[in-house]
Amino acid sequence: MTMVPPRVAVIGAGPWGRNHVRSFHALGTLTAFAEADAQVRGRIAAEYPDARPYDDAIALLQADDVDAVVIATPAATHGRLADISLRAGKHVFVEKPLCLDIAEGRRLTAFADDSRLTLMVGHLLLYHPVFRVLKRLVSDGALGDLRYLYSNRANLGRIRREENSLWSFAPHDISMILSLAGVMPERVFASETSHLTPGVADTTLSHLWFPEGINAHIFVSWLHPYKEQRMVVVGSEAMAVFDDVAAAGEKLKLYRHEVAWSGEIPVINRAKGEEIAYDPVEPLREECAAFLDAITTGTRPPSDAQEGMRVLHVLDACQRSITDSRPVDIDVPY
Repeated sequence: MTMVPPRVAVIGAGPWGRNHVRSFHALGTLTAFAEADAQVRGRIAAEYPDARPYDDAIALLQADDVDAVVIATPAATHGRLADISLRAGKHVFVEKPLCLDIAEGRRLTAFADDSRLTLMVGHLLLYHPVFRVLKRLVSDGALGDLRYLYSNRANLGRIRREENSLWSFAPHDISMILSLAGVMPERVFASETSHLTPGVADTTLSHLWFPEGINAHIFVSWLHPYKEQRMVVVGSEAMAVFDDVAAAGEKLKLYRHEVAWSGEIPVINRAKGEEIAYDPVEPLREECAAFLDAITTGTRPPSDAQEGMRVLHVLDACQRSITDSRPVDIDVPY
């Protein structure tokens, strides 16, 4: 029996939402979109005439020919729109973060599970072909035992006033680090600096302590002179660098450096970086396809609601650490 593809609508066709419109159109499943800005709505409608435009998300959710929705609106609206969408019987793909409140996230997750609806979070980099290869290297033991990870995500721009850089940038890095570590951190400590808008962090630095001695830190900033998206993974046998700003084909390198000992003096034997091959597919296309597959087969995508909740727990702990200027313990099983 041939399965009928889900009919997908996108709520929010702004700078990122329009990419979802493009991707689901290319996958042949886009049926409608909602966008409050009349000029943006007009441009998207002209480019995708087969997608029915709405100026209001609630009206869109009442449509019988919409099976699933993508929520690509400001983070503060995610929880409310996801709740309304699930209660309307729609499968939901909500951009990161899932919501801003842990209790609300639990309610959304439980309702989706009870209703047998897919609830997926937009942790895009879990679908990046380079990250998939990196995760396989870690899982296969090519790096040895994990020692520490650090991730820098910075640029000049995408400045927010309704959410800080932690909630805007760091979900991607937290998601990747949790996936590689395979466990939740036991403790976090985060700090911030606010320069443009009082109380809204332009930069944050988060330290994560994991079981078995693994450490990680994440630096994010929208007040940075150049674009930087780099993750470094250091193991007992090798080191890997995922540089998403590097040229195609050069985004993943493996360094088999060795540290030997001459008596009590460490001797470093440096190795040339090895370029690691990966399939150059578009991450967003892979993520959108995973959402459709989850709906049609009932399987859980890599960034399901449970994964979204793990990231939300870490974000919440980091925010509390910033607010209280102290380390915060996390007691959440992976």
